[in-house]
Amino acid sequence: MCRKLIALLLLLISCQFLYAQNNLLKDFPEGFGPKEVGKRLAYRFLDRKHMLHAGKWISYPETFNWTGALRYAKLTKDKKLLSLLEERFEKLTSQEKQLLPIMNHVDLNMFGSLPLELYQITKDKRYFDLGIPYADTQWAVPQNADKKQKEWAGKGFSWQTRLWIDDMYMITIVQAQAYKATGDRKYIERAASEMVLYLDELQRPNGLFYHAPDVPFYWGRGNGWMAAGMTELLRLLPKDNKDRPRILKGYETMMKSLKDFQRPGGMWNQLIDEPDCWAETSGSAMFAYALISGVKQGWLDKQEYAPVARKAWLAMVPYINEKGDVAEVCVGTNKKNDKQYYYDRPRNVGDSHGQSPYLWCTFALLEK
Repeated sequence: MCRKLIALLLLLISCQFLYAQNNLLKDFPEGFGPKEVGKRLAYRFLDRKHMLHAGKWISYPETFNWTGALRYAKLTKDKKLLSLLEERFEKLTSQEKQLLPIMNHVDLNMFGSLPLELYQITKDKRYFDLGIPYADTQWAVPQNADKKQKEWAGKGFSWQTRLWIDDMYMITIVQAQAYKATGDRKYIERAASEMVLYLDELQRPNGLFYHAPDVPFYWGRGNGWMAAGMTELLRLLPKDNKDRPRILKGYETMMKSLKDFQRPGGMWNQLIDEPDCWAETSGSAMFAYALISGVKQGWLDKQEYAPVARKAWLAMVPYINEKGDVAEVCVGTNKKNDKQYYYDRPRNVGDSHGQSPYLWCTFALLEK
């Protein structure tokens, strides 16, 4: 009888433990729920002025903020929000048409991911026709391409290759969206091939990434672009893709390192491996998105990584102010071989660099 009671108690404890593990990314305190937080962030986007690239075209931070709000609206079936977001885009294709990015740079071509997201939601072919050229021209060498760009293209890579870690979200996201919109594997396969190039060139043995080959610093948001880019690819890559094992290995190695470098409070630093550097929100949110997705998709061990992801989310939410703006966001940052440069980067409030990945986290948490 005693043995049966002990066995029953052990079973009960085991069940309680499993229940707790399964709900780490579901049950949150009041004010921390992803639906509530996501609504604040998504509707806040509607009130924002355009964030332009070079003062001319819709920028990548705005593009990703917009797409994040669309995905949140779709997942939560918020028809009002979806209508307002589409209405804003309609204005962009009419009286604001001059703000549509040209197709000559990695930071501009990524814009195609936004109309392709709208196409997948609405099935309106106008969005498809607008978005696909942004994906196609990443691999169509222009007549004025320089020698290096032609060399990259000759090796099968995008002529926009430059080996900055930021690129592995900019290239990945538009190619991934083109794959989802068309079903044509060429888009996802060339993105995967590009990712392997960047992994081989930039990932260090500790799993983190230099900003560029000549900039040996582990910049937070730059590493975040890599983490999010690998996440997007792993979500979509067919199981028989030859590059999938390499990308999964790079992802797993990075996630282990991020677990080790997470601050006790849950955030990550502007320079990830520098304990005296400041906690930065955009990179932290990108890491959280990659971790949440990994746990839910089964790429990461739930018992080991769900607590890491939960700690990050609980640390991130208090940085959102009463207006729905995220604080402590590193401004747009070019590469520079100067460690102090990264320490001294200005910090913004409400910058779309931070708003976007926070939204990614909300729909990753809400996904079944």
